[in-house]
Amino acid sequence: MRTITLEEHFATPLFISGPGQDISRQPEIAEKLLELGEKRIAEMDSAGIDLQVLSINAPGVEQSNAADAVILAKESNDRLALAFTTYPDRFAGLASIPVVNPRAAVFELERAVGSLGFKGAVINGHVNGRYLDDSYFRPIFEAAEKSGVPVYLHPTKPPEAVSKTYYSGFSAQVDDLFSRAGYGWHIETGVHVLRLILGGVFDRYPELQLIIGHLGESLPYMRERMDKVLTPEQTGLKQKVSYYLKNNLYYTISGFNYTAPFALLMSEVGPERIMFSADYPYAPMDAARKFLDNLPVSDADRHLIAHGNAEKLLQL
Repeated sequence: MRTITLEEHFATPLFISGPGQDISRQPEIAEKLLELGEKRIAEMDSAGIDLQVLSINAPGVEQSNAADAVILAKESNDRLALAFTTYPDRFAGLASIPVVNPRAAVFELERAVGSLGFKGAVINGHVNGRYLDDSYFRPIFEAAEKSGVPVYLHPTKPPEAVSKTYYSGFSAQVDDLFSRAGYGWHIETGVHVLRLILGGVFDRYPELQLIIGHLGESLPYMRERMDKVLTPEQTGLKQKVSYYLKNNLYYTISGFNYTAPFALLMSEVGPERIMFSADYPYAPMDAARKFLDNLPVSDADRHLIAHGNAEKLLQL
């Protein structure tokens, strides 16, 4: 069974010296993020992972100013393109784009997909507190839909005002964990997806496909409630919220090796919308592979999750 993982991270020295400077506090993580060759492939082989779809580590370039974002996105995309052209059977890429400047972002997306061979783009959450349902960002979604490539919406820390209100008052360490991987990242991303739905992004770009991780960032749990309350009569949308969750979103596992939330996601969207991932290097690949192998699904569904859906969506 071929295995493709979709939320796998890398970094460059320029990125770590800039927006990714927090990575330098974790030298073992930094070393793995920077490695795009035989050492990483050896880890993949050991865990039974055939291909990683790589993207720039959070926080990406979304919190940088426009000039820096353009430079960082281009540099990271050039570095990643070198890796997947050197090892085409082992790596593929989602492009970093300078979202803060939509015109430049469209140019970089078209360059990355058209000239470099990228399979989509990654956006790390809000842009200095500005969310992607803002009409300012429409050219990016228009370009993604036209190009036929998905956008991976990866978590980022909530805006400072939100973090201060919701996720502070404990120790500095607990505040940070609470606002990020402990809870805040996932709720933030779920809210962001709902903003895109309620903002009519998928009505405007009906072929646009968005990928989110962590078994749905809490959204599957709320689907029935949202359909009951956020009806088309109330929202002015063409469809129920659940329609967009089932037709415009794909979901990856990305380190959430938990059977109960997987079963809920499976019941809500079906096997055709779920894709494998490990969240490397923040979660071990061998644990992800073990979870995949033991999922309570049919062999046909396991193959869809392991590789079939990714092959179709990303044209791998």
